[in-house]
Amino acid sequence: MIKIGNGYDVHKLVEDRRLILGGVDIPHIKGVLGHSDGDVLIHAIMDALLGALALGDIGQHFPDTSKEFEGIDSMILLERVYNLIDLKGYKIGNLDSIIVAQNPKLKPYLNTMREKISEVLKTDINNISIKATTEEKLGFTGKELGIKSYCVVILLKK
Repeated sequence: MIKIGNGYDVHKLVEDRRLILGGVDIPHIKGVLGHSDGDVLIHAIMDALLGALALGDIGQHFPDTSKEFEGIDSMILLERVYNLIDLKGYKIGNLDSIIVAQNPKLKPYLNTMREKISEVLKTDINNISIKATTEEKLGFTGKELGIKSYCVVILLKK
């Protein structure tokens, strides 16, 4: 049996915060504002995984009103979501994601992100696709006010 899920996340860019994407700390003058570390890529992936099995969304599992999740590394949360998927008897078929940001240029970091995510999701790196694009200086991402990410995932019954 095949299950498909999609995810989306967005966070505001601000000064005096780290920019963490795909579990990678990326040097930049701005970072993301969020209750956790604000990793929009990982949040979109988690929502896609949860959505594929109709398990709700990350806000239900990790509410931003909880002190437990304040400042938490999103890779820890991804591992928890993976454990839910595993318990339901599913594994990653493949995952395709996009990060939308005007700056910084993300190409040098994409492979490291893929490696980290494939380790947590216990799947081959070739099942993890991460792309980065800009919106040609249009909209809130183009004006560098925020960053967003989309993800589609296929889960396969083990």
